Amino acid sequence: MVRDNSLSSKVLDVFVYTVMIVTLVVTLYPVLHVIASSFSGRIANETGQVTIFPVDFTVEPYQMLWQAGTVPNAFVNSVQYTFVGVIINMLVTTTFAYALSRKHLPLRGFYTMVAIIPMYFSGGLVPTFMLVTNLGLTNTMWALVLPVAMSITNFIIMRTFFQNLPAELEESAKLDGANDFVIFTQIILPLSKAVLYTIGLFYTVTHWNSWFNAMIYLRDSNMFPLQLILRQIVILAEDIREAAISGDFTNVAFIGGVNVIGIRFATLCVAIVPMLLIYPFVQRHFIKGVMIGSLKG
Repeated sequence: MVRDNSLSSKVLDVFVYTVMIVTLVVTLYPVLHVIASSFSGRIANETGQVTIFPVDFTVEPYQMLWQAGTVPNAFVNSVQYTFVGVIINMLVTTTFAYALSRKHLPLRGFYTMVAIIPMYFSGGLVPTFMLVTNLGLTNTMWALVLPVAMSITNFIIMRTFFQNLPAELEESAKLDGANDFVIFTQIILPLSKAVLYTIGLFYTVTHWNSWFNAMIYLRDSNMFPLQLILRQIVILAEDIREAAISGDFTNVAFIGGVNVIGIRFATLCVAIVPMLLIYPFVQRHFIKGVMIGSLKG
């Protein structure tokens, strides 16, 4: 390979590297700041001394989270909701997308139109709440996973991916006596690892970061997911900060001497670590899955 050593090429290289370094710093700094704050003392956090390195190093916020038991329990709840939710998402999305990718399916256009309409028009929050309540799903895990059983955007990506697979594979399998179920499970799915990993990651991140449905449908605090607990801690920290500024503590349960900021960032670290651990394993499939599933050749 011949390397271009011209001045314009070198200028372009400098520009690209500069942009990438700036992007890296802008992206990495908040993460390092959160981690550093979670290991910093109360005074250092409250006075804004923390940058990307801990000040007055301490593990007290993590000890308090563990001793209280609320965050570990919420973490387990989030893992459970995410695991069950992703299984349901993938079962519904893959089967529906495969069925509507087959050209011989009767009324295929009608079913596709019915699936796409909710992208633009929805029943709204109140009708959805009434439906979930009337079905008896309130204060159960199913209220969090069944109403979001399929994302239309993910369905379109996966359907397009299935449509781009060679039709000769299905035809040859049918000549050998394979039915649609065998073709789907033993031929289509093994060839679709890229899009399966990609859509699975989308669903995993969605469930893991979800808190709004839990706030609406869950009444038992022992069932709260981690993100809802994090929201409560953030609100508490803001109330304490505003009370400290105004000097009025009549409407807030002030916790003197507690590293509230450290606890908030420690909870945030617990929330982001699973996603940071999962992403490297699916990253190599990510771009391929999105590109193949979004372009029809």
